[in-house]
Amino acid sequence: MKKAYLLSVIISVLVSCSSKPDYDATGIFEATTVIVSAETAGKIHGFNVSEGDSVVSGQLLAVIDTTMLSFQQRQIMHQQTATKTVSPDITAQASALRSQIEHQKHECERFGRLLADGATTQKTYDDAQAQLAALRGQLEALLSTLGKNRSSIANNTDAMAYQKRQIAEQIAKSKITSPLTGTVLVKYAETGEYATPGKPLLEVADLGSVYLRSYFTVSQLAEIRIGQKVTVIADFGDRKYEYPGTITWIAQESEFTPKSIQTDDSRANLVYAVKVAVKNDGRLKLGQYGEVRL
Repeated sequence: MKKAYLLSVIISVLVSCSSKPDYDATGIFEATTVIVSAETAGKIHGFNVSEGDSVVSGQLLAVIDTTMLSFQQRQIMHQQTATKTVSPDITAQASALRSQIEHQKHECERFGRLLADGATTQKTYDDAQAQLAALRGQLEALLSTLGKNRSSIANNTDAMAYQKRQIAEQIAKSKITSPLTGTVLVKYAETGEYATPGKPLLEVADLGSVYLRSYFTVSQLAEIRIGQKVTVIADFGDRKYEYPGTITWIAQESEFTPKSIQTDDSRANLVYAVKVAVKNDGRLKLGQYGEVRL
């Protein structure tokens, strides 16, 4: 009787020692999250979404007050209009000098004919030519000055146009939209609060496609590859559900085994993180424990 009892104990110990877990790695379910931040400063209006709400890509979530930006935009528009009105009319301002030059050219031709006939002196002809050269110099200087003034005004007008575009872009960025279709995980601000550029407003994640960040030992690396199909097991306490999964990422460097992760080899200190993509049917929750079977 005693021998039979000892034999049964030995057999149970051997079975327990030789038993192997029904998984190859364990990990935690995660999702790619996006933190939506303000890009302009102002009071938040209409921020009516709550944590847990479903949102779609491009959905308007909130609006940052744009009153001051609108004032700036109108001011620049008026400045631009005023600047354009003072732009010089080069043709009109130079027309008088051009008329004088044409008249002086005819005078030079007349004095040239008189000089040829001996009816005038060389000095008179030279003076007429000098006056023509002076008028041409005045026209050139005037055109240069007016051209520089017009160029400066055009540059100022272009700078104002860029300022208008910048303000228009800021006004557009004052509309806070969802970057993806997913679920609001965390809300960091409320309607009426003041937003500043870079201030987080909410965190959104696509919970329809999650992944299990699991850890494999060095000895298991030869058995896994990117694109490999595996089985993911979600642990719900007394219930377990299996999901098809795909390995989408394998870490290039090892790390020490996280304390919350169990490995098949208790002596393994270094492991490699692996992401396994899983289609969520609504049961899987972020931070939940899961297992991988190759």
